[in-house]
Amino acid sequence: MDTMRDRFAPVISRLLDEDPRVAVVLAEIGVDGFAAARSRHPDRVINVGIREQLLIGTGAGLALTGLRPVVHTFASFLVERPFEQVKLDLGHQGVGAVLVSAAASFDWPAGGYTHMAPGDVALLDTVDGWTVHVPGHPDEAETLLRHAVAADDDKVYVRLSVQSNAHGLPVDGARLRTVREGRAGVVLAVGPTLDAVLDATEGIDVTVLYATTVRPLDTAALRRATESAGTDVVLVEPYLAGTSTATVNDALSDVPHRVLGLGVGRRELRRYGTVEEHVAAHGLDARSLRERIAGFMAGAR
Repeated sequence: MDTMRDRFAPVISRLLDEDPRVAVVLAEIGVDGFAAARSRHPDRVINVGIREQLLIGTGAGLALTGLRPVVHTFASFLVERPFEQVKLDLGHQGVGAVLVSAAASFDWPAGGYTHMAPGDVALLDTVDGWTVHVPGHPDEAETLLRHAVAADDDKVYVRLSVQSNAHGLPVDGARLRTVREGRAGVVLAVGPTLDAVLDATEGIDVTVLYATTVRPLDTAALRRATESAGTDVVLVEPYLAGTSTATVNDALSDVPHRVLGLGVGRRELRRYGTVEEHVAAHGLDARSLRERIAGFMAGAR
């Protein structure tokens, strides 16, 4: 199966052909995938070199001229390193762009901690107005990339990963999907965590919701699920644990509830290992999730 990032350049290249407002800004990463598109649209495919602050600033400048910039590099270099530019050049100036990341939380362990960004979504939560898509399959990534570019002048972050569920689901860039129904609690799986969550909750009487758009979160669907399944909620996110806990707490602020936020831990893992070993070390494999979810739900009784 191809990866989410394998879909990125072909999808955006087609959009460059279809929409004269679309522009692409790169910082060396991913340049080869846009070679053909650059030959057709040399004024709208720009490589700024390894200059991540300039990457965001250039995207903002293009947006000020009326273009729809798609800006791409690894998550740590797209959100964390140039965050001042994200905050000021885009947010403060009131212009939008589509930031498309690669490498997710730890997709390239051999790259070390400089290439890991489990705090990216939490960092974007400190500024206003961002839509955040976290696809769990290449088909979903393709759909959400198109949604992001079509979102007028909004600020949109699309978080791509080599981690993937076995099958894609229909997504619309807004709503949660109910994948399994139960009556003893709600488990909200984000993006590529869904397959592990379904394996972990097999035989446990819980409702499983699936999110590929986490900002804004479809809190109306979450509330509807808790009306029949109860207000014990487990969040399973492929980035920093607890990132969406406050959002869920706010959605259920008028009813007694409990929330358990599972995700990537704050402790730095100082061994390269594999992606699968990092998943297990952070307790996001199916066996670990089952123990933590079952233990949490049992505590309500």
